[in-house]
Amino acid sequence: MSGSQKQTAASKPAQNKLWGGRFTGGLDPLMEAYNESLSLDKAFYAEDIDGSIAWARANKNAHILTEEEFKEIERGFGVVRKEWETNSFEIKPGVDEDIHTANERRLGEIIGPAIAGKLHTGRSRNDQIATDLRLWVRRKLLEIKDHLDSLLKVIVSRAENEIDLLIPGYTHLQRAQPVRWSHWLLSYGSCFARDFRALHYVIEELNYCPLGCGALSGNVFGIDRRAIARELGFKDLCLNSMDAVSDRDFLLKTMGWGSDFMMHVSRIAQDLCIYSSQEFGFVKLADAYSTGSSLMPQKKNPDALELLRGKSGTMHGLHSGFRVALNSLPSCYNKDMQEGTSAILTTIHLLSTSTQILTGVLSTLSTCPAAMARALEPSMLATELADYLVRKGVPFRETHHISGRVVALAEKEGKGMDELSVAQLQGVDQRFGSDARECFDYEAAVERRTAEGGTARGRVMEQVEALKMVLGTGKMGD
Repeated sequence: MSGSQKQTAASKPAQNKLWGGRFTGGLDPLMEAYNESLSLDKAFYAEDIDGSIAWARANKNAHILTEEEFKEIERGFGVVRKEWETNSFEIKPGVDEDIHTANERRLGEIIGPAIAGKLHTGRSRNDQIATDLRLWVRRKLLEIKDHLDSLLKVIVSRAENEIDLLIPGYTHLQRAQPVRWSHWLLSYGSCFARDFRALHYVIEELNYCPLGCGALSGNVFGIDRRAIARELGFKDLCLNSMDAVSDRDFLLKTMGWGSDFMMHVSRIAQDLCIYSSQEFGFVKLADAYSTGSSLMPQKKNPDALELLRGKSGTMHGLHSGFRVALNSLPSCYNKDMQEGTSAILTTIHLLSTSTQILTGVLSTLSTCPAAMARALEPSMLATELADYLVRKGVPFRETHHISGRVVALAEKEGKGMDELSVAQLQGVDQRFGSDARECFDYEAAVERRTAEGGTARGRVMEQVEALKMVLGTGKMGD
C-alpha cells in the first residue's frame, strides 16, 4: 500500500481529540502509536483528576462554570477516579491519546459533553502535563524520602550496636589502617545523609504551580492561580507562563539527584560484594538477597548488590539522555519533552526499589567478627610507629622513613612487625623505647583517632548522634 493510500485509510481525527478541529486528514496508524503517551502517563491519573477539579473550581469562581456544573464535574471525576483505582477504566485506542484526553473523554460520557466540554476552557495540555508531572514527582519523592529515612535508620542502628568490631580500612583496595566497622558504615551514612538533605531541596524546587499558564501566554478569564496552587499544595506559582509550560528542570534535578544517590549506592554495593566474597568473608548476605548458580551448587551470588551496582549506570544514562533531549530546544513547549515521561517513570521506580533493596540487604546481612579480626595485620600499624617517634620530637618525614625500614626488616625476617623485639626496633633507630611495642595494638590505634570525624569510639558515637539528628529534622547541619 502506498503512503497516500495509508493516509486515506487512516481515520480522521476523532471528534473528541482535543486538537482535531483544524485537521481534515487522518493520522498514519504508526504515527498514532508513535505519538500516544497514555501507556505511560496513565500513571498520573490521580494528579490529572486533582488538577482538573482544582481547575474547574477556579473556573466556577471566575463564573465560567455554574455551581451545579462544577458539582457535576466533581461527581463525574469521582467516578473516573474509582474506575482507575479498580482497574476498570476502559481505554479507547486511537481516541485516548494521553491521560488528559482519556479522563476528559470519560468525564463526558458520565456527565454529558455539554458540561464536560467546558472543563478545558482556558487550559492547555501544556500547563496540564506540567502540573501533573510536578504533583506526581513530588508525591513519589516524598515516598523515596521515607525509604531513605529507613535506610539511614538501619545504618545508624548497626553502627551503634556493632561499634566494637574492627576491620581494615582500605585505600587503593590495599590494607591501610584499622577502623571500626561502624566507621565504615557511617562513611556511607554520611553520603546518604547528604542525599537526604539534597532531596529536601529537590522537592522544594519543584513545588511551584504552572496551572493557569495556558499554552504559553497565560489565561484570559481572570482565574485565581494562587487559589489553584493552594488547593494542590504548591508553595508558590511559576513566575512566567512561557517558562512554566516548558520547564523540565525539576525532572533533570530529580534525575541528577538520583544519579548522585545511585553513585553512592553503587559504591557501598561494590564494597559489600568484596566484603562478602570468600576471600574476605567479613559479612554474609541473607538468602533473601542472594542467588545460586545453575551449574555450580556451592555458589551464593550477591545478585542484589550487583544489580544495585549495575542500575547506577542506568540512572546515569537516564539523566544524560533527557538532558540531551532538552538541549537546544526552542522556547515554550516542544514534543521532545514527552521523553521525560518515560525517563522519570523509570527513574522513580529505580530509585524507590533500589533504596528498599539496599535497606533490606543491610538490615539482614550478618557480620563475621573472626574474619574481620584475621584481616587485621601488623603492617597496618606502621603509621603508629611513625607517630610514636613524632611524640618524641622526631620530624614526621624522618619517622616515615624509619617506620618503612621497620616494615622492610619484618618482611626480611619473615615475621610480623609485632614479632620484632625491642632490640631489633632499636637496631633500626635507637629512639625506640621498650614501650614501642605498645603501638602494635589495634584497639589502641583506633582509639588514638580522637579528632572530630575520626574512628575512635567517642567520635563514632558523635557521628551516630549527628545522623539521628538528620533523621529527626530532615536536614543536616550546614
